[in-house]
Amino acid sequence: MGTAERREAPENGTVAGGTALREPEAPDRGRAADGAMTAAGQVRAAPRPAPAEHGPRPARAAYRPLWVEEPARRRRMPDPVRTAAVRAVLVIAVTLIQAMVAFLCTMAGSWLAFPMVISSVVSTVLATWGALDVWVTRQVWNQRNGVVSTPSSTARSLRRERRRVRRQARIAARGQERIRRQAGAGRLSHS
Repeated sequence: MGTAERREAPENGTVAGGTALREPEAPDRGRAADGAMTAAGQVRAAPRPAPAEHGPRPARAAYRPLWVEEPARRRRMPDPVRTAAVRAVLVIAVTLIQAMVAFLCTMAGSWLAFPMVISSVVSTVLATWGALDVWVTRQVWNQRNGVVSTPSSTARSLRRERRRVRRQARIAARGQERIRRQAGAGRLSHS
């Protein structure tokens, strides 16, 4: 089935179902009186009008979106944790490539095998450090910013400290306002 046949409307008057609206297309070559010309220059018959009992054909198909947005199942990782995770993935990927090259050089008997094995060992140490860095960064972030339901949580004590400072600032501001009001009420003239 060619493109021209797929674009033709069905004979029963319904519009072919698509996933999205399309802009009207310009004619390929030209129009004949009894039909349209295809890209190959062949004249094809014009589509027959819909029978009267089905009513007029709708001008455009109803819009259906290509996809539906769904909320994320998990929250986004905090920025420091995500940075450490990206760094760890890159180091681990380089380590795996180095290990593969070291293995292939060893099998081929190349002089490059020994330096590659040494660099693979060093990269393995770095990859282990990267994975531990992700874990430590995540734990530190949770301890500082997360809600940990233990009485000794650092996040809880920091929040308590911030509340105390805000409360003292409000009390001081109220005291200053009270002093201003009392000083203004005691004046008899504006001299």
